[in-house]
Amino acid sequence: MAEVILRRDVRNLGKAGDVVKVKDGYARNYLIPKGYAYLATKENLRIWEEEKRRREKQLAREKARYEELAQKIGSLSVNIVADANEEDTLYGSITEAHIAEALRQEGIEIDKDWVVLPTPIKKLGIYDVEIQLHPEVKAVLKVWVVRK
Repeated sequence: MAEVILRRDVRNLGKAGDVVKVKDGYARNYLIPKGYAYLATKENLRIWEEEKRRREKQLAREKARYEELAQKIGSLSVNIVADANEEDTLYGSITEAHIAEALRQEGIEIDKDWVVLPTPIKKLGIYDVEIQLHPEVKAVLKVWVVRK
């Protein structure tokens, strides 16, 4: 059995930073070559601690950047123009991609996967749409769906 330090979360094995015992072949042929783990030595523990500190600093910088972006998004409202019938029902639907594109037109680049929309918007109206920028940072965007 080999003792390894996990560099990232591995399903059914452990979380990043855990020291676990695995079969030699699994460590030698899969975990270490793929960069998922180090052998558990004093030197590698030191390297892991250094990596962890560096990653935490980077995550803190990213979080600060996303918090700033969240404030900017929170102060915006976007209009999306769509065709609708007399009952205000859209002839299509507004999806995450439409909302991401509306933000892009406002000069804010986000991935459509960051838009949290439980179901596509199918009626005219005003909607508060959550944007998940970071695991710990969310913004709420006001979306106006108006008739063409």
